[in-house]
Amino acid sequence: MTEAQAATPEPPSKRRLFQATVSAFIAASVILVTTVLPVEYGLDPLGTGKALGLLREPPEDQTIVVPQGKDMNSPIRLGDAMLYPRAYKVDAIELVLEPYDYVEYKYHLVQDAGMIFNWKASAALNHDFHGDPDANPEDVRTYDKSTKSSASGSIAAPVSGIHGWFWENTSNEPVTIKLASAGFYSYAVEFRSDKTKHRRELQDAPLPQSPTP
Repeated sequence: MTEAQAATPEPPSKRRLFQATVSAFIAASVILVTTVLPVEYGLDPLGTGKALGLLREPPEDQTIVVPQGKDMNSPIRLGDAMLYPRAYKVDAIELVLEPYDYVEYKYHLVQDAGMIFNWKASAALNHDFHGDPDANPEDVRTYDKSTKSSASGSIAAPVSGIHGWFWENTSNEPVTIKLASAGFYSYAVEFRSDKTKHRRELQDAPLPQSPTP
């Protein structure tokens, strides 16, 4: 036997290869169950993740809670943002004014609650965008008083009360008004020239629906 032949190592047997493979598989399985599953997926079947401090704790729910003395439409200031305990509502309506007729359409907003709006009429109307405070309805606050056929804008209510529009048709032809709005209001109310009053309950803005499988 030559010196080179004597130095050649004996290849591992099939049994030793099998044992090594099984040992590696067991070690990988232990690491998977005790470490990877708790850290990556929050699964802890053996409780080792919690014991080792590896299990992810669920995030704390920080949903806005209504402060004492406030209602669900009251804004809560967080820095430059205003957050609300509830979803905003939406409204869309079409109003027809007969010749020399008028209508008022308003939303109830608590102080500082926000609303955006867009309205358009088929002809110019006498128009008064204003608010009637809950505490003193006679103390009317006018925001915009003019003759126009459309307007878009927003408001943060300076006081709690009903805020909206007075429209008057001074022509001898019917005029149609289309109004759309979204805001943290609780309801809408319509006042007609015949002294009738109609309250409208409004729906929360809908969230997208999951597609049907």
